[in-house]
Amino acid sequence: MVLKLLWKLGSSPDAARRFFDWVLESDCGRLSSKSYNMILCILGTSGFVNEFWDMVDVMKKKGYGVSKDVRDKVMESFEESRRNGDIEKLKALFASGSIDNSPEKMCSRVGKIVRHDVWSDDVEKKILDLNIVFSSDMVKSILDGLGTDPNKALIFFRWVEESGQFKHDGCTYNAMARVLGREDTIDRFWKLVHEMRNKGNEMESETHDKVLGRFCKRRMIKDAVDLYEFAMAGANKPSRECCTFLLKKIVVGKQFDMPLFSRVVRAYTGSGNALTSYIVDSILKSLTTVGRSRECNQVLKALEEGGVVLTGNLQSKIAFRLSASGHKEEASEFMKNIEASGSNLDHKAWESLIEGHCLFGNLDKAFDSFQKMVEKEGVTSAGYSFHMLMNAYCQKNRAIDACKILCQLVREQQLEPRHSTYKSLITNLLVQGGFTDAVNILGLMRSHGFPPFIDPFIEHVSKCGTGSDAILFLRGMTSKYFPSTFVFLRMFDAFSKHGRYEEAHNLLSKCPSHIRNNADVLNFFYSMRSKVGDSSGTLAA
Repeated sequence: MVLKLLWKLGSSPDAARRFFDWVLESDCGRLSSKSYNMILCILGTSGFVNEFWDMVDVMKKKGYGVSKDVRDKVMESFEESRRNGDIEKLKALFASGSIDNSPEKMCSRVGKIVRHDVWSDDVEKKILDLNIVFSSDMVKSILDGLGTDPNKALIFFRWVEESGQFKHDGCTYNAMARVLGREDTIDRFWKLVHEMRNKGNEMESETHDKVLGRFCKRRMIKDAVDLYEFAMAGANKPSRECCTFLLKKIVVGKQFDMPLFSRVVRAYTGSGNALTSYIVDSILKSLTTVGRSRECNQVLKALEEGGVVLTGNLQSKIAFRLSASGHKEEASEFMKNIEASGSNLDHKAWESLIEGHCLFGNLDKAFDSFQKMVEKEGVTSAGYSFHMLMNAYCQKNRAIDACKILCQLVREQQLEPRHSTYKSLITNLLVQGGFTDAVNILGLMRSHGFPPFIDPFIEHVSKCGTGSDAILFLRGMTSKYFPSTFVFLRMFDAFSKHGRYEEAHNLLSKCPSHIRNNADVLNFFYSMRSKVGDSSGTLAA
């Protein structure tokens, strides 16, 4: 706030000076090196040259340095005003390393003293001889520099306040917490952060995020959860992303700790936050990644206790993941739990469940799930699921079983399969030795208003069937006694193309008289006999 107000008052240097002096008198601890540099820039660029140099002296005593940005702006102002003496003075200031007692230099000196010697009266004397006026920024920088040696950092932290040199605030407590937040100093870390809160200081988001990441990286999951709960109880609450990150770390840990998972959920929702579909989906993806789909229902129960309502889209994703990974019992339990909770079980969830079972190859469970769906919802919207089920059976070379299921459901449940389902099943039946079943399916197709699917029959019979098979097919494709002459001609032609002239004649002998005496049929066989004669002659030659 101080920085924002100084920036707004930049065009009114008198007002800026009064405000700065007021803050200095009322709460000087609020004024950081940045605040001093901002007022210094306002003074130097507004013609208050004497006040500028007075402020430089004040900053020297406090151990604050002049930033390069302020130097450049003030130098430009001095050059425009042709203040050659002040220009040289400013150059000399930076030529000597800005300020001899700049914060950077002082921090570096203190750090070297603390690091290189065992703490003693002599070390304390060396620091005191530097005549430093410690500020939050300086103490923070020193602690950051001592981060690789947390024990010495803590000794310095305690000494600087106990010696009366500086009273710790939220900034320095957080800096110390970031240093101690590690496995070998965990007890001192917790003691410090509780002390910090008892003294009215809050943990900063930066501290929480950094230490949480370190805990998770070192698999200190319990401490990570403790830290998360501590932060959620404070003013600076962790973000939604933090919650998701921690929950995912728990579910993929070496050992999945459900109580820790529930604690994070309670901490998050207890602060008025809602668990979104995105969070739930991310957690379940992590479960699947490490092969822990079996724990899905347990995780969902904890999330539902936290207020999660599973949308239709989420229901579908979960049902598919469970069934597609082969966890059929868990998938069934999930569907039962959804119904028991009073939620509306989405139709797409049933479809996804069946699709997952099919993908995994668990056909009996897929069929069982399909029957349950039909019992609850009827057959009106079952076409897509049934198509998947039939295709799955066919892919497992169980087209004949698929045919039996189709006939049963059509007969008992008045199911009306899709045209594409019929076509796919017929094609697979012919390949898998189910010619008679395929012919029977033609009658069901007709009863549902679909045109007969004859191409694969003609191809199949002409290549490996007999005249009797052809008659069976031709009678099965129509409600009349026999189909049109055109279909017979197609059948004759197919036999001829495959060189199966004898079977073509066999079929002709079984045809009704109106087909045998048809002019087009007679012409066809006459031309076919000519082809056979030519072929025989060629072979004889």
